[in-house]
Amino acid sequence: MHVISEAPPTTITHSAINAGIFSSNHQEELKSAQTEFIKEDREKMRDTEDTEQQTELIEDNEMKEELSESDEQNHVRSEEKPKPNDLKTRRAKKSFTCSQCGKSLTCKSHLERHMTIHTGEKPFTCDQCGKSFTRSSNLKQHMNIHTGERPYSCDQGGKSFSQSANLKKHTNIHTGEKLYACDQCGKSFTYKRYLDVHMRIHTGEKPFTCDQCGKSFTQSANLKDHMSIHTGEKQHSCDQCGKTFLWASNLKTHLKVHTKEKPHSCHLCGKTFTYLKNFKQHQKMHTGVRDYMCFECEKTFTTLNCLKMHERIHTGEKPYMCSHCGKRFSLSRQLKRHERIHTGEKPHKCSHCDKRFSQSSYLKIHEMIHTGEKPYKCLHCDKRFSQSSHLKTHERIHTGEKPYKCLHCDKRFSQSSYLKIHEMIHTGEKPYHCTECGKCFNQSSSLRRHTKHNHSK
Repeated sequence: MHVISEAPPTTITHSAINAGIFSSNHQEELKSAQTEFIKEDREKMRDTEDTEQQTELIEDNEMKEELSESDEQNHVRSEEKPKPNDLKTRRAKKSFTCSQCGKSLTCKSHLERHMTIHTGEKPFTCDQCGKSFTRSSNLKQHMNIHTGERPYSCDQGGKSFSQSANLKKHTNIHTGEKLYACDQCGKSFTYKRYLDVHMRIHTGEKPFTCDQCGKSFTQSANLKDHMSIHTGEKQHSCDQCGKTFLWASNLKTHLKVHTKEKPHSCHLCGKTFTYLKNFKQHQKMHTGVRDYMCFECEKTFTTLNCLKMHERIHTGEKPYMCSHCGKRFSLSRQLKRHERIHTGEKPHKCSHCDKRFSQSSYLKIHEMIHTGEKPYKCLHCDKRFSQSSHLKTHERIHTGEKPYKCLHCDKRFSQSSYLKIHEMIHTGEKPYHCTECGKCFNQSSSLRRHTKHNHSK
């Protein structure tokens, strides 16, 4: 503690008093001049700030935040007061303002980097693929795609990623966190962009339009995939067999053929499936559920695709045309099989002999000759067959069923081939002709008998 000693009494003279009054008056004049100077300075600042109202608002908000922070500190240390110089220093840190949007930044380099958002400038270019970026850090992360480097690892499952953002997305799988909920249907999403895309279902918005056919899409990725239909480009190639696909999803599905992976198993019969959709279709066989019905004949189907293919019987639609002969088909797989007649392709080879087939079903039937397998058994007489179609035809002997009716008369037949032969009686068609004498027949068996009896030596 400082002890202040008492000073001896001083005699104040008249001249000293006058000098003190003069000094006081002089100080007041200086203060008045200083106040006028500050006012003029403030007026100039106001003129500048009036032209930069957006910047002023930002700075005011920052001042409020800083004062709020100071108040919080004062709550802890009530005796300390925020120093005006500290606030000025903190405000001065954000002195670089964007002329486009008014955003304030702490340094010139940050402002220059921010301006690329408005100019669209992307100065950092990948020397591998030519893709450009606004920031060097983004280019650095992109380079991991080419190098294969995955520096970011999940501590839950050990999966690695080339970008930290992808790791962050992945961790939501483990946490199950879905912060973004649709206010229309209540469905929740992990990311806001997924919610934004989902909302287009409710609004009907389709902002991405094909410039070739005018078809619109809710997502740019869907438009990109659609454009491949017009260009015919198949960008996605299988590294196992070289087969190419229009869409990445199709390639991903195809790769399971090589891995032999069948993750979906039926708990009722034990059958396994590569694809979930096939597994779900199979389950309907056990449950007997047939959700899709044809309005023409009331026949029901387990899948919408099966119904659509069936409806082509009624409409006569055959959208798939052979490029070799012009023949049309209702199903794409029918066209694919047919074209092998022209190309001579027989991709399916028997594992027991060197015989080859154009269809896998033909190979399967053929291999039963080697194995002696006859998996289809008649319920009425225990006779067995290698093909389900043969069993079905055989069972009509027991049931008396004759589903094929002649269009010209009321006669009915148990097999379509019998009906076809019969109808030639009405049409007069005789497609089988003798090369020796030119005589025609409506059945191949009749031609063979004629040749044997009349032209054989």
